[in-house]
Formats: sequence, structure tokens, C-alpha cells
Amino acid sequence: MKIQEQSNLSLKQLIATGSIDYFELSSLADICLSDALIQSSFEKKKAYFKNLLTYSPKVFIPLTFLCRDVCHYCTFAQTPKKVESPYLSIAQVIAIAKEGEAHGCFEALFTLGDKPELRYKAAREWLEENGFKTTNDYLGACAAAVLKETSLIPHLNPGCLTPNEIKKLKPLSGSMGLMVESLSSRLTEKGQPHYGSPDKDPLFRMQTLEEAGKQSVPFTTGILIGIGETRLERLESLHKISELHKKYNHVQEVIVQNFKAKPNTLMTNAVEPSFDELMWTIAMARLILPGDISLQVPPNLNSEYISQLTLSGINDFGGISPVTKDYVNPEAPWPEIEKLNQIVLKTNQLLKPRATLYPKYFADLETFSTQEIASKLLQITDSQSLIRSDQWKSGVSNTTPSYPEAILSSNIRSLIKDVETNPSAMNVQSLLETSENEFQYIVKYADEIKSQIHGSEISFVVNRNINYTNICSFKCNFCAFSKGKGHDDLRGMPYNISEEEIIRRTKEAIDRGATEVCLQGGIHPKFSGETYLDIVRAIRSVSDSIHIHAFSPLEIDHGRKTLNISVKDFLIELKNVGLNSLPGTAAEILHDDIRAIICPDKLNSNEWVEIIKAAHSVGLPTTSTMMFGHVENMSHVAHHLIRLLEIQNSTNGLTEFVPLPFVAEEAPIFRRGKSRPGPTFKETILVHSVARILYNGSINNIQGSWVKMGLPGLKYLLSSGINDIGGVLMNESITRSAGASFGQELNLDDVLTIIDELGLNLKQRNTLYHSLTNDIQDLINLQSIPLIPIINEYHQPKKITTTV
Repeated sequence: MKIQEQSNLSLKQLIATGSIDYFELSSLADICLSDALIQSSFEKKKAYFKNLLTYSPKVFIPLTFLCRDVCHYCTFAQTPKKVESPYLSIAQVIAIAKEGEAHGCFEALFTLGDKPELRYKAAREWLEENGFKTTNDYLGACAAAVLKETSLIPHLNPGCLTPNEIKKLKPLSGSMGLMVESLSSRLTEKGQPHYGSPDKDPLFRMQTLEEAGKQSVPFTTGILIGIGETRLERLESLHKISELHKKYNHVQEVIVQNFKAKPNTLMTNAVEPSFDELMWTIAMARLILPGDISLQVPPNLNSEYISQLTLSGINDFGGISPVTKDYVNPEAPWPEIEKLNQIVLKTNQLLKPRATLYPKYFADLETFSTQEIASKLLQITDSQSLIRSDQWKSGVSNTTPSYPEAILSSNIRSLIKDVETNPSAMNVQSLLETSENEFQYIVKYADEIKSQIHGSEISFVVNRNINYTNICSFKCNFCAFSKGKGHDDLRGMPYNISEEEIIRRTKEAIDRGATEVCLQGGIHPKFSGETYLDIVRAIRSVSDSIHIHAFSPLEIDHGRKTLNISVKDFLIELKNVGLNSLPGTAAEILHDDIRAIICPDKLNSNEWVEIIKAAHSVGLPTTSTMMFGHVENMSHVAHHLIRLLEIQNSTNGLTEFVPLPFVAEEAPIFRRGKSRPGPTFKETILVHSVARILYNGSINNIQGSWVKMGLPGLKYLLSSGINDIGGVLMNESITRSAGASFGQELNLDDVLTIIDELGLNLKQRNTLYHSLTNDIQDLINLQSIPLIPIINEYHQPKKITTTV
């Protein structure tokens, strides 16, 4: 009785604190499997991984079947006489990798025996003939070839490694792995499964695991259960893994693999562990290991128990290949992804593909990866650092992906209700991270809200964009618009147009039906606050009625500093000379962790918010924007959306919200391999739809950017909650500079065709969303008036001052 009481106390302590002393492990070995134990494991999984289960679409590359070890349960290792060649050639490696690439794989998992050249003459001779000293030297060459010739990212499983070998292989892989299997030295004794296998010495395996930690290599390890180890020995192995991870934060996943007896091995008649024993070990592993370590069980070894595994505490199914078999367990076929997905969905969880590197390491790629690997990882992943659900690119793609029919669940209804009744960043993030299966329901729900507010009306404004200079003293890493020395190949020649040219473009816009001119530019170091005042005065000299929508918070801050006055005083001066409203640009992501990466010398988020509030306080309404799809994740997006809601609840001065999907093609940060290629289409649509749900009753106008979306994307948005398509623009430079194919001027005739197809009504508005009664056909006719080609020339600014 006392033993059982002590066991229960130790378990309660482990569940409560997440840790246990090594010397108390023996009491846990006496714990019985129970529903409560499994539930505790599953609850810890949910606390760290929510409702997510992952797998890696990968191809397995058996570089060599030769191995110097003779594990008594293994069928992978062969002798030289039983293989055609000691090693695959590099050409064979690339052929396997390319086949995997063609079938949607993202990871190349190299499986191989431990140091076969130390046992087999055939291995030594092959390596020497091909110019290599060791198997691991050749492994590095093969991994380098895969990196160079395919988009796949290698994961390397070469066995025990020296510090120098780890150093050489880290730049050639996204991650590495070594199953400790069991850290019991007893299993290396005569008659035990690891007898005769020098690399299974627990000391050597722990040295490799620790050295990987010292060198910040994202690492996979695990235990093999049912090979003669005791429960206590399992717990001791897990505890040692846990302690190393706490020290180095490098163990990205632990595999709990159940032994399967195989023919033609010394353990062919050994008793396999029961499923209950596997479940007990899973639960103990989840409770002993730090919560951020992913816990994996191979689904092909437990195909009849998948449903139970999804609720056991694991969060990953490991590698699943559409091309190659499991060479370690060739008798066990991979599960079909669609069937696996259906099982997972029934447990109210989501199944998503991942890369070889787990999401938590994306926050510190500089430490855990090289620039080449990091760039490849960013190319294939989304805001959750999981594999992109589509290949759509903002500003470029002319087609849109298709999605499955909506699956209505109590979970999605609950998430929507949470956002509506308790609009916190956490709740918004959860809604933004919903799956493709639930995606359509959110979209339709958002569109119903739009219909309740705006009916079938879709609005637009006839305006002209005037980008007066592309000279900028700021160095935003995402910006392909601003010009500086050495960037002509990307961005064209620097310009600063004259006041006369601003006036000419304004008059031309009025003649073509414009009710608004929108003016923005770079932060020219020779501009002063008077420059911005003069621009407004120049426009007012030719029109009292045109709405002047101009100057981002960044320009306001620059202007007021040069005049040594407050933000509010400068805004009042601008209003007095004729400014009507401000664009809420330069917001990017209102989270300073992200701003430190993409625009470190720009306004911080609080400064941006205060300038917007100041504008509202003096009677200047503003728009609001968000640029997403670069380095942020959905927690940052949710944070941004909530900050805008707080502004609107305080001032009611935001006229609209405009999501701006990042156009990456020519953006410096993307060209340097340090950002994603923009958001996925699903993410883009969800941002618009979730904004509609969140802002219901506060920011009533959600705009879709045709410049970023193109007409096919805009058409999709028109059924996803937006009620506005923005301005016709006449000229657009910023997005096109970033590599977008769309821009210049929105053809109203094309839009009208889409609007009619969807059974909607197109309506002209002014900047402040007051309806106008102009006939759409008359505006289409005005668009036929040709624009005089613009010539962006450089003119010296009138005012040259020094920032105070």
C-alpha cells in the first residue's frame, strides 16, 4: 500500500510541476495504465500543441544497408554479398529525391548503417574509389547534392558522431537524429539485443546527443520499447533526454517506437510489447519530457490503433512517404494521408504537414540553421511554420486554389463565438489558425455579416495615387519601392517630382472623374514639414473639392520633427491648409518584435498608434492597414488586429481596414532569403474574413486590395466578407516595385463583369464612404480618356532642413 501511495504522490507531483527527480523514477514504474493517466498526457499535449497533429511528407534515402553493428532485432543491416553496391551513387540519391519532390515531399531522410567502413572491406574500397575517407564524408556530399539540385531539405540519421562530424554535417541538413533506443548498458551485455554493437553503447549515444546540443542542431531521438528493457530503464532514458534538452533546447522530437519481431533475426520469437504498454510509455514520456518536445509514434507500426494514438498525448506521426517504404520496417506500409486525416478530424483535431524542422525553431533560425537551409525552410512554410497549403503568391498569381466543403464542428462555432464575445488576441489567433476543412465555414459566416451590414453593395472610390518621391532615408527590409544608391537593378532610378507635376496629375485625375488624390512617398532626407504643407497647398490651388488623402504616420512624424512642433500641432496645420484624411499605412505589423526585423528604424507600434489617435482627435479620419505574410506569425497578426480594435473603440476614427498581403518577389528581405514568399491564399482570405467577424459593429468597411490580389483573388474576397474594392488608382508604384503583376489602374468594366456574376451591386463612394450617384457606365467612359505617360524626374526639394 505504501509503495502505491508513493507512486501516486510522485505522479501527482510530475503532473503538477512537469518535473521529477531522477531518484524518484522508480516509484513511477509501478503506476498502472489508466484513463486518467492517458487524459493527463493528452491535456499536456493540448497545452503545448493545441489541437494540432503533424507529419512530415518525406522521401527515405537508404544510402547504405551496411552497418558495423549487429542489433539482434534489425533487418535493415545487410552484408556486402546481399547488396548490389555498398552505397547508392549520388545520381541514385538525386533520382530518389526528385521523385519525392515530384510527389509533394519536402524532406529527404537519409537512413544508413553506422560506420560500415570499420567492418567491411567492400565499404572501404568503394569509398576510396569514389574519393571519400568515411561514410559520413560521403553522406555530406550526398546531402549537399540534394540541397543543390532539389528543393528538399535533408534530415540525417548517420548514427553516433564526433563533434567534428556534427560540425561538418549541420550546414548540410535541416535536422539530424539518433535513437538512443535504451540507455541501459545492461542491454549491451552478452545475450542482450545490443551485444556486439559498439555504437549502441549508451555513453557514445549520449555524447552524440549532447554534442548536437552544444552545436545547436535540431535533433530527433527516441526509445525502442520491448527489447528487454524494464519500465524503469525506459523512464531513466527519457529523463536523461529531458535533462539534456533543458540544457541545450535542441531535442525537437522524441519517438516512442514499439518493437516488432521480424523473421531472420535473433529476436524473431521475442514477445512484442502490448498496445497498453505502448500507451503507458507514451503517457510517461509526455509527462516526463518538457512540454515543447514533440512526441511521435510511427503510425505504420500501429495501424489498427490510430484512433487511440490521436488521444494519447502524441502530436506527430513522423515521416510518411508517398514514394518510398519504411526501410527499417518494410513489412509495415504507410497509412494513407486522407484516411489518417479523417481519423484525426473525428477527434476534433487537425492534421497538417510539417517540415523537417519543427515550428518552434523558426523563431531562432540563425542559431539552429544556416542561411541556405533557413531560406529553403521559409520558402515552403506558412505563418505557423508548417508546410504551405497552397502555392498562391500575392501580386503574382492569376489563379486561386480550391478548398474542401466546410465541415461544421462545435469547435469552430465555439471559436467564432469567443471572438465575437471576448475579442482577445488569443481567441483571434485560434480562429486565424483553423484548418482547410473549417476554412469555408468562416468565410461564409463573414460574408453573411457583410450582407447584414451592406446588403449586396460593393463600393469603390475613383482616385489617383501620386507617389511624389521614392527617395527614403529609412531602410525597411521589406520595401522594394524606396530608392538608394546601388539598387537601380531592383527599383529603377530615384525621383522627386515637382509641385507642377503634382498639380498636373491632380487636374488630369479630376478630368477622369476622381474624387480623391492619395499621396505618399519615401521619407526624403531633405523634406521638411513645409514640404508636406506645400504639397497640400499646391493641390488646393487648383481644386477646393478634391479630397486630399495624404501622408502616413511616418511622414507626419518626420514633418513635425523638422518643424520642432508636436504631432497634433502639425496635423492641425495640415488640416488648415486643406488635408482631409490620412492613410493608415506604415503600420506593417503593430508588434515591436516584428518591427525590429522588418523596419527597425521606423516608428514603433506605440508611436504609430499615438499619431493615428492624434489625427482622429483633430478631426482627421484615417484608414487602417496591416502588411502580413513575411516573418510574423498569427499571434502577431492577432495582436495587430486587436490594437486596431482598441483604437476604434477609443476614437471611432478608422474608416476602413485594408489587409495587405506581402508581395515578396523584389523585396530585399525575401531576396536575401530571410522571409516567407508572402501569405498563403488561405491565410489571406482568413485575415479578411476574421477581420469582418472581429470588427462587426466597429470598423464596418473591410477592403480587398486588387493590386495585391488580382481580379481572381478579388473575386474570391467578394464572397468572403469584404464590402469594398478600394480605389481605381490610375497609377500605382509601390506594389509593382515589389514585383507585382497587377497595378496601375483598375478596369471598372472588368470589375462590373465579376460583380454581375456574383449577383452584387457596384456602387461609387467617396473617401469617407458616403455613396455617390454617378452612373458606373459614365465612369467607365471617363476611364477611356488616355493618361499622359508619367515621367518621374528628380527635382531638388524647395526646403532643405535638418531634422531636430
